[in-house]
Amino acid sequence: MNLQLDWNNEQSKIEIPEIWIDKLTELLQLAGKAEGLADGEVALTFTDDEGIHALNRDYRGIDRPTDVLSFAMQEDGTDELDIIFEVENEDEADPLSGMLGDIIISVERAQLQSEEYGHSLEREIGFLFVHGFLHLIGYDHQDESSEAEMTSKQEAVLQQAGLTR
Repeated sequence: MNLQLDWNNEQSKIEIPEIWIDKLTELLQLAGKAEGLADGEVALTFTDDEGIHALNRDYRGIDRPTDVLSFAMQEDGTDELDIIFEVENEDEADPLSGMLGDIIISVERAQLQSEEYGHSLEREIGFLFVHGFLHLIGYDHQDESSEAEMTSKQEAVLQQAGLTR
């Protein structure tokens, strides 16, 4: 299995311990295995409410912060612009071909939600990460049945990783 997690931290309010990154990498492997996905890369960015608010407003037209955003690279959307990659050498691969997409998590919002739900911040970030990953690979929750399916998949992965409520 060759699922990669590339992450960065663009907020300074809450420390992101390395052990959390290890757990998120484990969640990526578990979720990928459950979905039959062996290869790909996910870019994860930790931000604050201000940062995610701007992204939510600019890309979704929703003028408020949210907990997680996902931007899939492999969508077949008809409204999407093609990304043209020029190569100088024909043996050079398209660097975006294995990129599944970006997940952005507001650590500030995750902190509030973890307190509200009565579980750890690590569990909440794990939940948001798996939720974002499922969006990257095509899942959505526009109706009750698709929401129930996503919730079931998220909880199964979190249970396997020991991130219980």
